[in-house]
Amino acid sequence: MSPRSAAAAAYPEWGRLLRDRGLRVTAPRVAVLDVLADRGHLDAGQTAALVEAEIGPTSTQAVYDALAALTEAGLLRRIEPAGSPMLYERRVGDNHHHLVCRRCRAVADVACVVGHAPCLEPSSDHGYLITEAEIVFWGLCPACQDAAAPAPFIDRPTMTGLSGQPGQTQPIAPSHP
Repeated sequence: MSPRSAAAAAYPEWGRLLRDRGLRVTAPRVAVLDVLADRGHLDAGQTAALVEAEIGPTSTQAVYDALAALTEAGLLRRIEPAGSPMLYERRVGDNHHHLVCRRCRAVADVACVVGHAPCLEPSSDHGYLITEAEIVFWGLCPACQDAAAPAPFIDRPTMTGLSGQPGQTQPIAPSHP
């Protein structure tokens, strides 16, 4: 049995999930789901390397196509922390948020503050029907806090509309002095 066939046979639940969403079952899609179920918050390059380790030689384009199709089908979530590549995770449907380390870019999940979408209310909805809130908390992970030599911080992201005025941006306040 080839590595690709073995991967698809080893995870029949992925095949059912793909078919339920109207997607063809392919080895790259199955491997992407498997890789991201075990590890979350990976970029496309990291995902491609792990997929190739799991099923053998795979084109990078096949992995990008799988990530796009799985995200569009709601089987993956894509997040885009400021200054970082797009990251993908298997955890979907619960409106959780993320904490990103300013030094090493480690990402951790944070449960929704209230527990239902959207878990905060904006000062103005500008006529939008709001269905989700995406929050990114910035700080230092435990490993970076324990590091002996201080490393430089990665550029601070900005957030639009902090003053309540559309189109204005302000830097997010650092979480350290």
